[in-house]
Amino acid sequence: MTDNSSRRSFIKTGAAGVAMTAAGWGRVAGANDRLRLGVIGTGNRGSDVMSWFIKEADVEVTALCDCYDKALANGLKMTEGKAKTFTDYRALLASKEVDAVLIATPDQWHKQMAVDACNAGKDVYVEKPLTFSIAEGHEIIKAVKANRTVLQVGLQQRSGIHYAEAKRQYVDTGKLGKIALVRTWWHGNAYHLRKPNFTEQPAGLDWKAFLGPVKFRPFDAHQFYNWRAYLDFGGGQITDLFTHWIDVVHWFVGEDLPVSANAAGGVYAYNDGRTAPDTITLEVEYPSKWVATFEATLVPGARGAAIEFLGTEGRLLIDRGGYTYQAKAERRQAPPEPVVVKNEIPLEKLHVRNFVDCVKSRALPNSDVVSGHRSALASHLGKMAYLEKRRVAFVPASERAQVITPDVGKRS
Repeated sequence: MTDNSSRRSFIKTGAAGVAMTAAGWGRVAGANDRLRLGVIGTGNRGSDVMSWFIKEADVEVTALCDCYDKALANGLKMTEGKAKTFTDYRALLASKEVDAVLIATPDQWHKQMAVDACNAGKDVYVEKPLTFSIAEGHEIIKAVKANRTVLQVGLQQRSGIHYAEAKRQYVDTGKLGKIALVRTWWHGNAYHLRKPNFTEQPAGLDWKAFLGPVKFRPFDAHQFYNWRAYLDFGGGQITDLFTHWIDVVHWFVGEDLPVSANAAGGVYAYNDGRTAPDTITLEVEYPSKWVATFEATLVPGARGAAIEFLGTEGRLLIDRGGYTYQAKAERRQAPPEPVVVKNEIPLEKLHVRNFVDCVKSRALPNSDVVSGHRSALASHLGKMAYLEKRRVAFVPASERAQVITPDVGKRS
């Protein structure tokens, strides 16, 4: 299995390495000074995460960038008009008044912006999924190593106190026994059903800049407003939602490179032009003989999101609101009373604080570049399996995927 120590060693090794004694925070006058943050992508998610940075007393949002004037104006209002605004993210990265950046753009932009930020000497907080493809993860890791960057992926469960407690109490101690199956689900995420109230391109939107590396096409209000529903911009519910949960699973089990993925699903209920499935199921298998599943549908008959670890000695159900541990019942006996723990601390608050602290100390953040890459990798395998309608095999040692074609000659 790949434990946290080996993952951290992976980051530290290499020609350039990520030396934790890097000057990094020396770019700022001192460890007690305010972190000057630039925000690239001030839309819905970007403004939400930015609000948590603003709450930190030692953070100042000094720069904002977006390709849509309305989003940029909303972000500027959040800073009480104090931040400088940019329409080209490269100009923001060139600013000497920015120490770190928050990247909260559509997925197709993450890799280039993260690499450019590293090369510009900025530390990086990037929203999940870290990448649009598996290969992009290798490019970002290389840039992080070469520039000794502190990079945090927005997988905020990694900073959750109750997540760490559940892992320590029930996984690390062996109270779950051998974990054979991990069920994950995320039903009814209404964000993927967003509909625009306009059809024409809004004034102040640079459509070409929004598309970035995506093949050009005429403006489409649905693709702009609800881009997560289109596979040209991401992986739909797979990369948006499963990435969160499989990241927790990797962390808990201590193994983060799968050997295969299967998928089934499609656009079953919402034929509105979307290319990402509104209903999806995945199976991802790992070398140490366990499997993780994912179910998600947008139809209103299903609701809720959680992870369920099933082991030989018990069961652990966990989500953002808390966890429940149930030990197995002995033969002919009633099961023990479950242990129930609630959480009321916002995970974004903890995750943002962890990033700020790590920028100052140069420590490895809770959701580092390698773990973020591998959680996105599992989702990308699931997306590949869905698109190919075949089982996708994966070779952990080389991080290469291979589509397995059934032997049609054996069919009757």
